[in-house]
Amino acid sequence: MRKLIRRLFVTMAWALVCAGAFAAEAQPASDNPALEARVMKISNELRCLVCQNETIAASHADLAVDLRRQVREMLQNGQNEQQVIDFMTARYGDFVLYRPPFKLLTALLWIGPAAMVVVGLGTLFVVLRRRSRLADDAFEPDDKDASGDPHLS
Repeated sequence: MRKLIRRLFVTMAWALVCAGAFAAEAQPASDNPALEARVMKISNELRCLVCQNETIAASHADLAVDLRRQVREMLQNGQNEQQVIDFMTARYGDFVLYRPPFKLLTALLWIGPAAMVVVGLGTLFVVLRRRSRLADDAFEPDDKDASGDPHLS
């Protein structure tokens, strides 16, 4: 049994050592680091339409890869960051923006969570206030018996 465990351990260690030999550095998508910086800046402002909780910079979905490629091509064609963002917004709506602007259509996104907290706290306050005004006989009596059986008391 010890021989089997020892062989398994040696095999796993050898596999880890060999795995490092096949690793390669990721190739940049473009030879221009300034262009890649601009692509990543814009990609961090756009939401992945598949993942929805990630930017297209962080997502590995096929659509996110295509959108990053499209952003890169638009920048290579001479468009500026705002033109790229305007194009994406016109094509996919404000939903594609990771931080949508505050306007009538997106007001619920910005005000909704705070409104829900206020409504929840208000409801809790009203319920607790009503309960505090009830007489003691409105509640079930406390169990005075230590055995836990309410029929023994």
